[in-house]
Amino acid sequence: MGLFWYPALNSKFDFDKPIDKGAAVNSYVLYYLARLQSMFKYEGLPDTIPQKWLEHYLLINGSCVFVMDGDDLIVTTGGWGGLPDRYYIPTEYIVSNPYVKKETRKTYTIGKNCVVIRNDVYAQGIMPLLMRYCSQLVENDITMNVADILARATLTITALTDTDRQSVEQWFKKIRKGELGAIGELPAMAGNQDRSVNIQPFQSTASTLTDLIEYHQYLKAGLYNELGLNSNYNMKRESINSNESQLNDDMLHPLIDDMLKMRREALEQVNEMFGTNITVDFDSAWKDNEIENEVAIEAMEAEAETTEEVANETENIEAAPETDEVLIDETENEETITDEVPAEEEEAAADVEEDGTAVETDILPEAIEDLADAVETLAEAVSEDAPAEETKEGEE
Repeated sequence: MGLFWYPALNSKFDFDKPIDKGAAVNSYVLYYLARLQSMFKYEGLPDTIPQKWLEHYLLINGSCVFVMDGDDLIVTTGGWGGLPDRYYIPTEYIVSNPYVKKETRKTYTIGKNCVVIRNDVYAQGIMPLLMRYCSQLVENDITMNVADILARATLTITALTDTDRQSVEQWFKKIRKGELGAIGELPAMAGNQDRSVNIQPFQSTASTLTDLIEYHQYLKAGLYNELGLNSNYNMKRESINSNESQLNDDMLHPLIDDMLKMRREALEQVNEMFGTNITVDFDSAWKDNEIENEVAIEAMEAEAETTEEVANETENIEAAPETDEVLIDETENEETITDEVPAEEEEAAADVEEDGTAVETDILPEAIEDLADAVETLAEAVSEDAPAEETKEGEE
């Protein structure tokens, strides 16, 4: 048997029925709530707490409470109560669910015998956000529907007499059949000297529909961005680059990060109070976005490290030629100084042993001859001075 026996599939849409804005908004809201059921993934929830109803309470009511219903840990809704603390935060939570045990319906002290979990820090839930965007989407849907219907009429023809009206109707019939030449057969249309037939062309609605479609995409993209999903609403009719498509990445995280933080903080208290091991993390497209962000961050860090290493190597390479020039200059200076030292002094130098005696070295013959001449000259000078001294002593 096919699925066509379901009454909903066999019902016909009533085009003549007035549009119910409230029903249209509720339909939008429910579809978005169904999408948001895939935002988080819980691990370790007891069988008495279905994830879909836990998220249902948080998204719609903004908060719910973990309490014991007999031997079962459950979540339920309630109201804030008790005296506020020093930060004007209620200290009690009132549970009045008629379908829980009688002893469960009472006032609880927050943090002592119950744990309140919030959807966001102010426990607003997601309904105010959905109602604002979805109501605007419905209004735009209606406007687009009216513009779409009016686009069917490109002109209006008014006739003062029945004869002219019949002629115009006959003309429309011939046009529908493709007989465009029939317009010449209608005297009223051909002459129309007395303005008995008036033709008024309508302004084209193509640009209006384009603007309405862009506005519709803008509203949807704004809502998805609030919910942490990147939906580009760039109005450029040309292609956009990757930088332009990532302009709104930073605005995706604050709200959903706060939602995840509130859930994790509450579940830590639940695990401590009731001995459970419940964890929560992003799921579905939200999880994929987190993975992509982590990969992008790692790539950026690796690129930064590579850039820094290349910069350091470049600095070392730029500094290396200067060091070589200094070494070359020093070497040249050393060579210059070495050349200025007389060769005779180098060759006449003697090595000294540890006891201080001189060690003979290989001396060039020319140096030996010079030294011998100097000794001979000194001896002659001494011999010439000696007789003069003796004569002087004899005279005295």
